[in-house]
Amino acid sequence: MNIDILEWIGYLASILIAISMTMSSIVKFRVINLLGAGTFSLYGFLIGALPVGFMNLFIVLVDVYFLYIIFNKKEVFETLEVRPNNKYLLRYLKFHENEIQRFFPGFKYQPEKNTVSFFILRDMQVAGLFLAHREDDHVLRVGLDYVGPKYRDFKNGRYIYTRVRKFFLDEGFTKVVADANSEKYFKYLKKLGFEEQEDGTCSKTLEKTI
Repeated sequence: MNIDILEWIGYLASILIAISMTMSSIVKFRVINLLGAGTFSLYGFLIGALPVGFMNLFIVLVDVYFLYIIFNKKEVFETLEVRPNNKYLLRYLKFHENEIQRFFPGFKYQPEKNTVSFFILRDMQVAGLFLAHREDDHVLRVGLDYVGPKYRDFKNGRYIYTRVRKFFLDEGFTKVVADANSEKYFKYLKKLGFEEQEDGTCSKTLEKTI
């Protein structure tokens, strides 16, 4: 069966749209949906189906608009420290248990270990949870750095390792170590400047800014 180039463009557009619908991250959804709609728009114009072309061109513009809003929105970031036995913390961990296991396979909450525990708030909405403990004198070992599906745009990570960095330094930490037990978390750490170590962990040196 011979398939011409126009049909391949149509198939590609359909695949991209289908993939976008599986994205839990709103940013990934918008980006892939934009690519799919753009391809569909091109397909519509090439085959002379103007309603298809213009409709998908409109979707492209909508995606561009919302991506602009997302990346230019001024959000207020805060940390909210919590005690290890905080009821909301325990409920949050249970509610997100399946998602947490995806990124942190084998994670088990150990209240006695989490000496550094805080929620990350974005415009007063809980965006993620950070749990860690002191290992040796100057090493902070991350047990959990979970980000909710709506907020997976790396802003949480950048906030922790830039603006919260002063808190870590004031507490005497000069190095952060994390176990990259999943591919997605490994990529996340690498994007935040962590370096892979021989023992399979990833680490980042905390340096004071001048």
